[in-house]
Amino acid sequence: MNGKIILTIRWRFILAFVLSSATAAGLLTVCYQLVNSMVYSNSGPPNAPYRRILQWIINHIGSVPLLMMVGIASFLLFFFVYTRKIVVYLEEITQGIQQMTGVGMTYRIEVRTGDELGVLAQNINEMAKRLQRSLEEERKAEQAKNDLISGVSHDLRTPLTSILGFLEYIEHDRCREEAELRYYVSIAYQKARVLQKLIDDLFEYTRVSGGGLTLALQQLDLKAFMRQLAEESVPALEQAGMTYHIEEDTGELWIMASPHELVRAYENLITNAIRYGKEGKKVEIGLSREDDAAVVRIRNFGERIAESDLPHIFERFYRAERSRSQHTGGAGLGLAIAKGIIERHNGVIYAQSDMSRTDFITRFPLSEKGRADPMLRKS
Repeated sequence: MNGKIILTIRWRFILAFVLSSATAAGLLTVCYQLVNSMVYSNSGPPNAPYRRILQWIINHIGSVPLLMMVGIASFLLFFFVYTRKIVVYLEEITQGIQQMTGVGMTYRIEVRTGDELGVLAQNINEMAKRLQRSLEEERKAEQAKNDLISGVSHDLRTPLTSILGFLEYIEHDRCREEAELRYYVSIAYQKARVLQKLIDDLFEYTRVSGGGLTLALQQLDLKAFMRQLAEESVPALEQAGMTYHIEEDTGELWIMASPHELVRAYENLITNAIRYGKEGKKVEIGLSREDDAAVVRIRNFGERIAESDLPHIFERFYRAERSRSQHTGGAGLGLAIAKGIIERHNGVIYAQSDMSRTDFITRFPLSEKGRADPMLRKS
């Protein structure tokens, strides 16, 4: 504590003041003794020029005013010398701030002392670091906004162009038969449905990522929830020529969740498994407990996701296979929506993929009821 007090600027200036006073007093004493020996000593020539000059100064100005002037001048000189490092470091901090405003927030001031100036330099560096981070986040947000507008524009333009083309064809009475007319109307209707789904997904993503999602949490039996959701997915699975299989541990998995929102997340994951796992003919749903977490694995046996694509598949408008059409690859929002919903439930989601299968894994903290389940304790 005492060491910290001594290292403060206040005590440094007090120490400089004391040292300057002591040094100036010592210098005055030496000068006084020297002048006396030079003026009043019997040694040396009595009419030496320096004796006459000193005697004239003493007789006309006085020894006391002379000592005061010399003392003040020497005190200021020594005080400047003893405080020079502090002043130089303060100037360095000032120049550092000017550098930051000039060349950007990447510049850092060297922290060389443990006093208030060192703390000031450290705080300025921390402020610059935070401002730099804020600027980077702002640039990323601006880039994300531009990417969002670009992605929306591109994905809306494709079905809309098709719809306008078929409607223009019909508008100009180019259809010769009613069957041809119905065919083009059917295609336009399908494209309109795609457009509607994209707009719905966009609104859902904006609601989830923009903080507009309000969760009505309640105790949820995750196993019963997933079994029911799997049964509701049977028509889509049969249409794709697929089946499902559930693997689960003994005991129940209770979490705090909003069932309505969680349905949307897992519907997107199951839809993704159906879309990309048709070749494997089945979807596996694994339910287990790992430590104090409820784990759900949705597995398909389709084509492998490239290692370079895995970190990005939950980003909006990202498609692992750029060559896929919108009908095959979707709008690129389903996984982003699922990620947003699951993270709002304090869960995590990630993917693993190899040559034989792809797993989408979600983990949720167990509720108090889930941790206290006696069947779980036995297992």
